[in-house]
Amino acid sequence: MIRSVVIVGGGTAGWMTASYLKAAFADRIDVTLIESVRVSRIGVGEATFSTLRHFFDYLGLDEREWLPRCAGGYKLGIRFENWSTPGSYFYHPFERLRTVDGFSLADWWLAGDRAEPFDQACYLTHALCEAKRAPRMLDGGLFAAELDGSLGRSTLAEQRSQFPYAYHFDADEVARYLSEYGTARGVKHVRADVEAVAQDEKGWITHVRTAEHGDLTGDLFIDCTGFRGLLINQAMGGEFQSFADVLPNNRAVALRVPREDATEMSPYTTATAMSAGWMWTIPLFRRNGNGYVYSDAFATPEEAERELRAAIAPDRDDLEANHIRMRIGRNKETWIGNCVAIGLSAAFVEPLESTGIFFIQNAIEQLVKHFPDENWEPRLRQDYNNRMAHMVDGVKEFLVLHYKSAQREDTPYWKEAKIRTMPDALAERIELATSHLLDEQTVYPYFHGFETYSWNTMNLGLGVVPPGARPALRHMDPARAHAEFARVKEEGRRLVAALPSCYEYLASIND
Repeated sequence: MIRSVVIVGGGTAGWMTASYLKAAFADRIDVTLIESVRVSRIGVGEATFSTLRHFFDYLGLDEREWLPRCAGGYKLGIRFENWSTPGSYFYHPFERLRTVDGFSLADWWLAGDRAEPFDQACYLTHALCEAKRAPRMLDGGLFAAELDGSLGRSTLAEQRSQFPYAYHFDADEVARYLSEYGTARGVKHVRADVEAVAQDEKGWITHVRTAEHGDLTGDLFIDCTGFRGLLINQAMGGEFQSFADVLPNNRAVALRVPREDATEMSPYTTATAMSAGWMWTIPLFRRNGNGYVYSDAFATPEEAERELRAAIAPDRDDLEANHIRMRIGRNKETWIGNCVAIGLSAAFVEPLESTGIFFIQNAIEQLVKHFPDENWEPRLRQDYNNRMAHMVDGVKEFLVLHYKSAQREDTPYWKEAKIRTMPDALAERIELATSHLLDEQTVYPYFHGFETYSWNTMNLGLGVVPPGARPALRHMDPARAHAEFARVKEEGRRLVAALPSCYEYLASIND
C-alpha cells in the first residue's frame, strides 16, 4: 500500500494538492508538505475557471467564508479589449449558447442583420458585466437559482451545467488559507529547503534531504517546485517540451494597483492587447492585479514595465514591479516513476484564459482517480500522463487561435503572430470557422476545459466571422429565434435592476 505522500513546494499547487489528498483519503494517507524558507512564491492576482467550485465544495468550504479571506472577487468572464481594432471589445463568458430549433443563437445571429455585436445579442452575461453586477443577490441567492447549492464531493468529470461565474483572488492568500485547512486535518508542514534528492537503483525517489530536518522519506513524491522542476526535471530527468514555436510570450511584469474608487469593481478579467503581448486586469476586493505578458523578442523588461505603468499607473512610481520569467510548455510525462509534477513544474501556458489553477485542479483530481498501490500499475500512470498531455495541448491550440484569429497587425509582434507556426489541426479548425461555426466534432476532441461555445465566441469576437449562416436557416421560420433574442434582453434588464453591484455584494460578506 501507498502510505505516505511527500509534496515538495508550497504555494497554490502544493497546498491545493495537500488539502485535496487529505479530503479524499483522510488519515489513511500521511501527507507531508515541505515548503522552502527561501524560495518566494510567484502568486499574483489570480483568475480561475468556474469549475473551481468543485474543488472548494469537495473540501467542504463555504464561499462566504474563504472568499473574503483571500481578497476575492467574482469573474463572469473575460473582456478582450483592442484585439481587433482600437476601442473594440467583447466578452468571453461562462455561459453556453442557447439553442432554437436545433441551431445555436450564434447561428441565428449570423442569419440576421448583425446590427448588434454577437456577444451582446447572444449572451445574458454581457448585460451583467457592463453593469458591474454580482452574480448573487444580497441574501446570497444565485441569479440562476437552479444552479445554486453545494456540489458535494463531485469532480470535473461530473460537470453537467455551465456555472455562471469563477473567482478572482490573491493566490498567496489562498495558499495560506489552504495551509490552515490542511494542517488542521493532519498535513505535516515542514519549513525547509531541499538540498538533495536520493534515488534507488531504478531511479525512483527514496527520500529528500534537508538541512533543517534531515531526510524525509515517502512512497509517492509530488513536485510543486514551480518552473525549477526540482524533482521531475532535475532528479527524474523529465523531458520538457517547449511551446515557444507557437506561443512565444515568455515573460511578464506585474503590479498591485490600489483602485482610486474601491467600489468600481468589475466582475470580469480584462485582457487588453498591447504592443508586444497583452495586459491582464484582475479586480480584487480593494485593489487590482495588473500584469503585462510579452515576448522578450519584441520588448525588453524595462520597455514592458514602462508600457504597463503608462497604461494603468502613470503616477505611481512607488508601486513595486514583479518581473517573472515564464517556462511555456509541458513535460512529456508529468508522472515518472514515483514522482508526479503538479502546477508550474508540470506545465504552463500564458495566463490568457486563466488556465493555471484549472491545470492544478484537474491534475489533483486525476491523481486521486489514478492513485497507485504497491504494484505501481504502469497503465494507470500512462493513462494519467495521456490525460495531462491532452489537456495542455488542447489549451495550447485554443490560445494560439487567439493570436491567429485576432485582426491586429499594427506592430512587429502582431505581424509575426499572423505568420507564426501553428498546429496542423488548428489550421483546419480556423479554415472551417471561416465557413461555418464549429461544433463538438470540429473543436479539439479531448477534455481541455473549453467547450464549443468558447471556440466560437473567440473566433466571432476576434473577427473570424462566416459570411453567412448555414443554408438550412434560410428555409426555417426565425420567429422563435427572434423571441429568444428578446428574452435574453429582457432577462438582462431584469437582473441588472435586481442584482447588487459586484462591490456591494462582496462588501456585505467582508464585514
